[in-house]
Amino acid sequence: MRISTRGHYGLRAMVELANTKGSEPVALGDIAQSEHISVGYLEQIFSALKRAGLVTSTRGTKGGYQLAQPPSSVTVGDVLRVLEGPLVIAECASEIAEPGCCERERACASRVVWQRMRDSIVGVLNGTTLADLCRDQPPLLRVPVSSDSGDF
Repeated sequence: MRISTRGHYGLRAMVELANTKGSEPVALGDIAQSEHISVGYLEQIFSALKRAGLVTSTRGTKGGYQLAQPPSSVTVGDVLRVLEGPLVIAECASEIAEPGCCERERACASRVVWQRMRDSIVGVLNGTTLADLCRDQPPLLRVPVSSDSGDF
């Protein structure tokens, strides 16, 4: 199982928004500079996050993005499901598995393992909020957001 750069970068950008405490909108250029992600890629990511209601946007010179909810209300699972889709360990143990999706469903010896893995991963994703990630983030690794253009 692998999270794509879309999910990884999107989660990093959401943590960056959560770290701003939501006082004013944050420009994608500032997030891009702080997180070393291209603005174009962030525009694609934030378009999906906005459609899902996880962020709001403001236009204009003081415009940018803000979290639509407090960081303590947004889980890692919320963000990753928007950007990556539902969790799929195996077809019969995905978050959206329908009963009867596999002809060996009743007799499969490994299905219980896939279901346990799914449940463990879902527990971590749904039990970890942006506020948790902000609190647990090592302070020495934080790169401050700056409106200055130019050098890092």
